[in-house]
Amino acid sequence: MQRTRTTRRATIALGTTLALAAPLTLAGTAQAADVADPAAVTAPDATLSATVADAARTAQRDLAQARTLAQGPGRPGHPGRPGGPELDAALEDLVADGAIAVTARVETASGTWSGAAGTREREGRAPARTHDRFRVASNTKPMVATLVMQEVEKGTWTLDTPVDDVLPGVMPEGVTIEQLLSHRSGAPTATDWILASRVTDPSSFDEVFAVMGQEVTDADHVEALQSAPWTNEPGAGFSYSNAGYVVLGMMLEEVTGRSVESLLRHRVFGPAGMRQSAYPDDPGAWGPFLHEAAYTGPEGAGWYDLDHWDPSLFASAGAVTSTTEDLADFNQALLTGRLVAAETVADMVEPRTVDQELFPDYGLGVYRVPDPCLPGEWLYGHDGASYGTQSINLASPDGERQLTIGITGRDLAYPYYTDEPLYDPTNLMVLLMQETC
Repeated sequence: MQRTRTTRRATIALGTTLALAAPLTLAGTAQAADVADPAAVTAPDATLSATVADAARTAQRDLAQARTLAQGPGRPGHPGRPGGPELDAALEDLVADGAIAVTARVETASGTWSGAAGTREREGRAPARTHDRFRVASNTKPMVATLVMQEVEKGTWTLDTPVDDVLPGVMPEGVTIEQLLSHRSGAPTATDWILASRVTDPSSFDEVFAVMGQEVTDADHVEALQSAPWTNEPGAGFSYSNAGYVVLGMMLEEVTGRSVESLLRHRVFGPAGMRQSAYPDDPGAWGPFLHEAAYTGPEGAGWYDLDHWDPSLFASAGAVTSTTEDLADFNQALLTGRLVAAETVADMVEPRTVDQELFPDYGLGVYRVPDPCLPGEWLYGHDGASYGTQSINLASPDGERQLTIGITGRDLAYPYYTDEPLYDPTNLMVLLMQETC
């Protein structure tokens, strides 16, 4: 389908960390901005993470109340096998509210449920299917973290190894592998900086979305990393950074002599049975695919179809495409020790940062949220938010209870142009979490 474009330009004041647009007037992340900037559209990633954590707490509270009323353990009235009309309705409701497509999956010891709603393309008629692939965005990070930890097990490096030992001059002295994995290096996310450096008018959605189709090289990533303001001293605190994971990918390629694509294919996708997953290096989509689109609101510039954007912009921070089934297979393979040793898994899920306002407790490429089924226990995984898609992937420590979601049609207008989001996935998340009990 040919991409659609609107020529109406958004009238937006600049107020973020884009030094090219407003030279160093604000340090920190784009989340500090009061107004939207098209070149900082990755900033709401933290919103999805916070929504996941809130949904887990809501599911936990609702189940606790239900157990009290039922005076017994377990989920009252749960039929044992996951699924039912309520889940199907939740998918349809998201599409009715504005999502383009939704696909979801629940796995328990009693069985598996999967469902889908919407269409593969914004203006298409082909229905979304449960086996369709989509861009998982930052759900790439646990996979790259797995590769990094495999190298720890091999003795290639340790968590305390400075980045400078592997890639001299790329990062300040003292920044370690562990700090990159746990987002405690202070490195900027840098994606918005790259986009801003390639446009003449950062207030134009047309121009910003157009340059997303340009290739971003390792040198471009390093330049952005070294030009954008760092958020804190290395190790001083949590600051989510795509650039940190791009550097981890560069380090993996340096020490192995193989591409990240090859490493993922042979050391993650293959062993985990992820037959529909890929790490593309070119724009476009092939086969059954849920196509991305971004909504910029009635006061922005409407909808943008995003098949053209180049995955090198996110690279090893978020370029993987997958399915809900494959993502579930990854979690199970990781958590059950099929990709790294059990001791390594325990190290990865151990939080380095806790009690954050915007992010769940974060370990090494993996975060945790409360397990609504077992008070005091946790679900482990990650989420991802690209320009036109969102994904969520969580599992119990034994990998037997899992939930996975993929949504296309991302709302970039909220909260800048509208008081309410185009759609809210919280209800679906809560229902899926409860279904795992």
